[in-house]
Amino acid sequence: MEAGLLLLLCAEHGDTHTTADKLLQKVLKLRIFSDAQGKMNLSLQDLQNSSAPAGLLIVSQFTLAADTSGGNRPSFKNAADPIEGRKLYDYFVQQAKGIHGQVQTGVFAADMQVELVNDGPVTLPMRMV
Repeated sequence: MEAGLLLLLCAEHGDTHTTADKLLQKVLKLRIFSDAQGKMNLSLQDLQNSSAPAGLLIVSQFTLAADTSGGNRPSFKNAADPIEGRKLYDYFVQQAKGIHGQVQTGVFAADMQVELVNDGPVTLPMRMV
């Protein structure tokens, strides 16, 4: 099985190319893959030039912006509008493909079924900041 990251990406109001660039750099440099001693010490970039490079799957997921504080129906008022969200998603994907060799994507705003085998105890929420 190939190692890699599934990145569920949500653009929110106020996100920009600059915040997307910062998030991408953080994602590529996170030391979350095991080294030879079993320590989380390697990043996607570290593995890119190895014999077993890790892939990056980027899937748009506006529901990450859900606000459930007001009642039983989530509000998505914090999510960027679909036009701006698509622009930021496309920008993020373009930048990722320019930096990292193995990038795949979902389809923006599609109703997709994504399967994940989570190898290990790591799931990290991150924000474009």
